Amino acid sequence: MLHLVRHGAPTAQPPLLIAHGLFGSARNWGAIARALSDRGEVVAADLRNHGESGWTTRHDYPGMADDLAQVIEGALGGRADVMGHSMGGKAAMVLALSRPDLVRRLIVADIAPVASAHDQNPQFAAMRRIDPAAVTSRAEAARLMQATTPEIAAFLLQNLDLAGRRWRLNLDLLEREMPTILGFPETGAPFAGPVLFLAGERSDYILPEHRAPIAALFPQARFVTIPGAGHWLHAERPREFEGAVRAFLDEPPAGD
Repeated sequence: MLHLVRHGAPTAQPPLLIAHGLFGSARNWGAIARALSDRGEVVAADLRNHGESGWTTRHDYPGMADDLAQVIEGALGGRADVMGHSMGGKAAMVLALSRPDLVRRLIVADIAPVASAHDQNPQFAAMRRIDPAAVTSRAEAARLMQATTPEIAAFLLQNLDLAGRRWRLNLDLLEREMPTILGFPETGAPFAGPVLFLAGERSDYILPEHRAPIAALFPQARFVTIPGAGHWLHAERPREFEGAVRAFLDEPPAGD
């Protein structure tokens, strides 16, 4: 079972399960989760090899989707709305495609069901410059992260456990599995439920040529672009992001 951070109280409607992106964790979603918890329970998960969840020998989307399925079946009553960002968005899509019975509505934040070529080597290199057993402060760690922006350094350093003198990330495995993380697996039948794709206006993770593969797998997909946002759209434009998610989750079912 994944490590979960819960917000709000259960209600009659399905809970919302959030899956973060690469190098992220449940804590990155605290503000969004708390804001949306006025409508029901919101549960943010640390995905495998991230945060406080366990480390594994593989890091692929079928495995991550199965982890999310176990959370829904074991902790969330058997059905949930699911939202995922980037890597977590791909895991959420594979979950919906493989276990549609568990997903009421799906929200995919700034990622498409295609292979991508976004280079993560600079982030791995920045973290490799830090020896968790030797560094004594976050300020020192930030100085060691050469050639990274302060924003990226601050994001990556959320994974540094100074007290435990360790990374909360399985860096070796994640770096080895990057071709799998950048890809997208072959899937079966399309997901027939409602799907919202949220894109950052300044991001290139969802492109016009991705509309066709999205429509093939998610025939009910709709698209919203968050003005002024890049790939981390939920952190850069939280109010606009929350508003789009809330409107989608709260709209009445078709036919009402």
